[in-house]
Amino acid sequence: MYYVYILQLADKSFYIGYSSDLKQRIAAHKNNQVSSTKGKQSVVLVWYAAFRSQTKATAFEKYLKSSSGFAFRNKHLL
Repeated sequence: MYYVYILQLADKSFYIGYSSDLKQRIAAHKNNQVSSTKGKQSVVLVWYAAFRSQTKATAFEKYLKSSSGFAFRNKHLL
């Protein structure tokens, strides 16, 4: 399975990511091993979705990072 996830950071901003091993990736974020979220005091998983296809997962991650995906996220996911 492939996962797209949304984290809420200590400063109340959101981080959108993708991984094939969600538990390991969240642990890496919490242990300051991911440069994008390094130094954030708290990292909380607020949403995730599982996909069978890596292509679909990466496409959905890219969509969530777009302006229309930002609106979709705020209206339907959070």
